[in-house]
Amino acid sequence: MSGGLVVTDAPRTDAAVGDVRATVSLLLVAMWGGAALLFTTVVAPAAFAVLPQRMLAGAVVGRVLPVVFVSGMIVAGAAGLLRGRSAATRSWPWRVGIALLFAGCAVAQFAIGPRIQRLRAELPANLEEVPVTDPRRAEFGKLHGVSVAFMGLGMVGALVALGAGAWPARRPVDP
Repeated sequence: MSGGLVVTDAPRTDAAVGDVRATVSLLLVAMWGGAALLFTTVVAPAAFAVLPQRMLAGAVVGRVLPVVFVSGMIVAGAAGLLRGRSAATRSWPWRVGIALLFAGCAVAQFAIGPRIQRLRAELPANLEEVPVTDPRRAEFGKLHGVSVAFMGLGMVGALVALGAGAWPARRPVDP
């Protein structure tokens, strides 16, 4: 008789574990998205508004951004692993969102970040001292814009994954 209970309870236990894993994956993505949004809309602008020199604000932002990017890659990987092969991950919006989150953070951290660091090493500590006609200053501005775009891509990916994970695809009801 207890063998029947184990067989009957096993699918319920598997579903409950799957639900917990899905919820944890959504929480991770939501927390990263919230942190990235807070950083881009509050922390970075506040640093440039409050600190006495732009170079100090840039130094603060430059120290925090790698943490945001690396944590985004970790969250994307963990969320993908937690969801495994559940029905929710078979939806293409979830997979695309997680891929965008990971790719946006990885490109910003490992392709754009090092180029910005190399360029900053060539420039004076105070970027404001560099003439606007200097091609290195223009390159810095371009790289900054590309970095912001890839951060945005990661944030859009997180939003897509949240939407896909929180609102599973609806299937038509059989008549």
